[in-house]
Amino acid sequence: MANTSSRTLRLLSLLQSHRSWSGAELAERLAVSIRTLRRDVERLRELGYPVEAQPGVDGGYQLTAGAALPPLVLDDDEAVALALGLLSASQSSVAGMAEASVQALTKVVHVMPKRLRRRIDALQATIEPVGWGSPPTTVDSGALTTVAQACRDTERIEFRYTTAADVETDRRVDPFRLVSLARRWYLLGYDLDRHDWRIFRLDRLSGPRSTGLRFAPRSLPATDAAAFVRARLATSWGQPSIIATVRAPAQLVESRIGRWATVRADSDDVCTVSMNADGFEWAALALAMTGAEFQVVEPVAFREYLADWGGRIGRAVSA
Repeated sequence: MANTSSRTLRLLSLLQSHRSWSGAELAERLAVSIRTLRRDVERLRELGYPVEAQPGVDGGYQLTAGAALPPLVLDDDEAVALALGLLSASQSSVAGMAEASVQALTKVVHVMPKRLRRRIDALQATIEPVGWGSPPTTVDSGALTTVAQACRDTERIEFRYTTAADVETDRRVDPFRLVSLARRWYLLGYDLDRHDWRIFRLDRLSGPRSTGLRFAPRSLPATDAAAFVRARLATSWGQPSIIATVRAPAQLVESRIGRWATVRADSDDVCTVSMNADGFEWAALALAMTGAEFQVVEPVAFREYLADWGGRIGRAVSA
């Protein structure tokens, strides 16, 4: 019985981690026969998990939306990561997400075993999220969820988009990734009418809906989605707004602030950092996080900002 129970939990974990599995794949992962797999699927259904079976050569198993949210299978590290994510989301720019995150965190902690609750209680008692700079743009949570699911399931979507010039257009897109950058959400996808990769700000996107059409994923002409979005934004805005020379190896700087900046190696111990920021405070924090000496190349206004920053910090230290 113990083996059957653990196997059923393993089956549930697999179904939660992937949109669809063939029967042969699941049976191989669980090291059981197809007949045993079917019995395990029936056990999950009896527990309230809506497992859908598709017959035929291309058929398989997948979890579908049910009338109620069934329990999730999480290991200790996943549960703590979930709680940390909800703590962070309490400062979210997504409309209505802060209150929902707090409510969800309360429910998650309530059902956790005592050993995990102590860890989460310690985190809640010692971590206080703080927002920096100007308020971020607000994104509709329904739109964010719809687009995220379409990216995951490789399903074509349609939506209304308002450009920076305040022109509304209808778009048909094969979505690739969602990227959070500079306190904004961006959709990276292939625009079917313009036959090119395009970037869409989610706060300018309305009425997204899945067409139900699946597509074969394309190869992105970049190392990763975040790098592609940063490069495109830098091109569309002209030259990067902030450029600095950092006296540290490019690999080290990339590991610390590569998520928000473009790093180019000049030598073994010197690199150039370029970034776009809607507030100097973000650039100052990023450069400080490199833990190395740096010199601002441009703009002059950023140098003046750092000089004022440094003066106040210096006076604080001397006091």
